[in-house]
Amino acid sequence: MNELDVLRVFCGPDGRHGNALGVVRDGRAYPDEASRQALAAELGFSETVFVDDPERGIVDIYTPGLRLPFAGHPLVGTAWLLDLEIVNPPAGEVWARHDGEFTWITARAEWAPPRRLQQYASAAEVDALPAPPPGEVWLYAWAWEDEAAGRVRARAFPRRDDGITEDEATGAAALLLTAELGRALNITQGRGSQILTAPGPDDDTIEIGGRVRFAPHAPWR
Repeated sequence: MNELDVLRVFCGPDGRHGNALGVVRDGRAYPDEASRQALAAELGFSETVFVDDPERGIVDIYTPGLRLPFAGHPLVGTAWLLDLEIVNPPAGEVWARHDGEFTWITARAEWAPPRRLQQYASAAEVDALPAPPPGEVWLYAWAWEDEAAGRVRARAFPRRDDGITEDEATGAAALLLTAELGRALNITQGRGSQILTAPGPDDDTIEIGGRVRFAPHAPWR
């Protein structure tokens, strides 16, 4: 039996919520793209990570329907799980750091898959959206809760045919929003997940941080 770590990434201040993530520590058990895609579809998490080299942080990321060069919550979760300072997804080298209860990564906005960032007039309007709203493109719906303080209310809708109706916490979308607004953000997403962001040490990088917890799960084969 292979071991799977299931995490919740970007948990709220009370340790609840967060986006589920599957991490296969020994990627050799799934040696090709077809077997990895099949497992990711079977698990049904927003993303599943396969660790190909734990020492160098080389990882491979899959949604239930496709392979990704970069994704935020898988890299934050894997950096926390393996206590990494560098994670290497296909997009490029991602620096990680651990600061108290938060794990942070530094990445480039250009690595994030495209999303439509749509601002609404109020957090109540975001809360009232059906899941998913009508439309076809990946939607990140957001509104200011407190603009002066950088507090944002957000929800994310992949709107693709892979069983993920609403994404609970989306690091890549938070990265894009931070790049667009050019400022640090404190994002409450989904049912109560929290994502912190800040401009990175270089002009073209963004930091994304959050809490990670283990999630209980059943054995699998």
